[in-house]
Amino acid sequence: MSKKLIVAVVVVWALVLAGGVGIGVVLLTRGDDDSGKPGADGSTPPSTKTQGPDGRTIEDFYQQKLSWSACGSNECTTLEVPIDYQKPGDGSIELALERTKATGTRIGSLVINPGGPGAPGTSTVRDAQYYFAPELMAAYDIVGFDPRGTGKSAPVDCLSDSALDAYIAADPDPDTPEEVKQAEENSADFWAGCKARSGTLGGHVSTVEAARDMDVLRAALGEDKLDYLGFSYGTRLGATYAELYPENTGRLVLDGAIDPSLSSRDGALSQAAGFETALRSYVQSCVDAGSCFLGDSVDAGLSTIKGLLDTIDKEPLTTKDPEGRKLTVGLAFYGLITPLYAKDNWSYLDDGLKAALDGDGSTLLTLADFYGSREGGRYTDNSLEAISVINCLDDPWSITPDEVPGQFSDFEKASPTFGKVFAWGLTACDGEPFTSTDEPDLKIDGSGAAPIVVLGTTRDPATPYKEAVAMAQQLESAVLVTREGDGHTAYNKGNSCIDDAVHAYLIEGTVPRDGLKC
Repeated sequence: MSKKLIVAVVVVWALVLAGGVGIGVVLLTRGDDDSGKPGADGSTPPSTKTQGPDGRTIEDFYQQKLSWSACGSNECTTLEVPIDYQKPGDGSIELALERTKATGTRIGSLVINPGGPGAPGTSTVRDAQYYFAPELMAAYDIVGFDPRGTGKSAPVDCLSDSALDAYIAADPDPDTPEEVKQAEENSADFWAGCKARSGTLGGHVSTVEAARDMDVLRAALGEDKLDYLGFSYGTRLGATYAELYPENTGRLVLDGAIDPSLSSRDGALSQAAGFETALRSYVQSCVDAGSCFLGDSVDAGLSTIKGLLDTIDKEPLTTKDPEGRKLTVGLAFYGLITPLYAKDNWSYLDDGLKAALDGDGSTLLTLADFYGSREGGRYTDNSLEAISVINCLDDPWSITPDEVPGQFSDFEKASPTFGKVFAWGLTACDGEPFTSTDEPDLKIDGSGAAPIVVLGTTRDPATPYKEAVAMAQQLESAVLVTREGDGHTAYNKGNSCIDDAVHAYLIEGTVPRDGLKC
């Protein structure tokens, strides 16, 4: 798989897992391990310091100094933050940091977040040259951090790798009583695993707490203001920071913005419609090119894809996977949506669908593995687990499985292809054992913050354009910049108008015109 696909997908991690897609899971338990060493299944227990009250205050964390050391061509260190900001003396965790130094005249540190929630920011910095233009890298130290509970920052843990394989392979639209019963059991096992493996930490990985961590990071970096570039879920994190610390908000750019006021249900409907739009755009492009292998119209092409998914649901496809795995309908779903994140990746979807229609699920399986950060038979991060824990802390609302059919009409109207999958996602937080204790009902308007640049793409599948419009309306100091086009997020996607606007603000402090269209 090429680096080109890595850029297009990883940096803009989808929210779709927040809906509980892949609800099926077979839990394989292991004993607690507080040693910090990898467990027998390759997972790493949270790295915490929880020896009890130590008398520290918030100010103690703010006064820490970072000690950077070489890691490859970059520099790495850790930042210590309290597990619970309401009780800062009750223990701490360490956040993994990585930075690439400015290549030109440095103006400061630019903190970044690639999305998720669950995607580690350090890996984005490791491949910074693919994500950020040379102008930005010349002006700033690009600083990435793995948000609490993710990557190497005290990662939450719910499942062994083999159980996670079963989780993501499960039917995201259980359509028989047996499948529904299994889904309920799997969901219960997932949350029981999270509670057993993550303990107290599982209740302290909310977006509000991650935003508080960013202010400690700002201070440790020696910056009076936080300059920040966030993608996808990273826009929610950035907007939350602006709400909590408006006086410390510097130049914020929020790309692929999320409407922070949406309920879980409305957010799922919005995203279902977004992926339907993206899929239709993909099929339309195939039809327009002539001799489309999917059919001679958009409706015909969509029918072909739905028929393929139905066939795989009945009988998973064989693959060339060295482990002998088959392409289940759950894996086919992830393989299908992954290339929709960027138009440049549509050729991968062509290859995957053509092969699957011929009975070979190998390419779609590779794409699904890419989505789940699975390489060499193991998962390289915990993003598939962290996303559910974080989202359910932020908004624990859910419905029970027997209420799902009542949602089908609205969701299939929003997305004839994916509607039922997203409707089932509304059960994601059913049985979630954690409760947020830090501003769980925070209302976001960013009053008092410096200008915030909100970027939206008109045919964005994961964060539909209307959500960027809504975020810009809700943030008092926001300006909206629009990219006309396909794919998720706008910056560094070959649109010079967008890039110029971002660079003018982050580097020179020039605020783009509100309503600018590129």
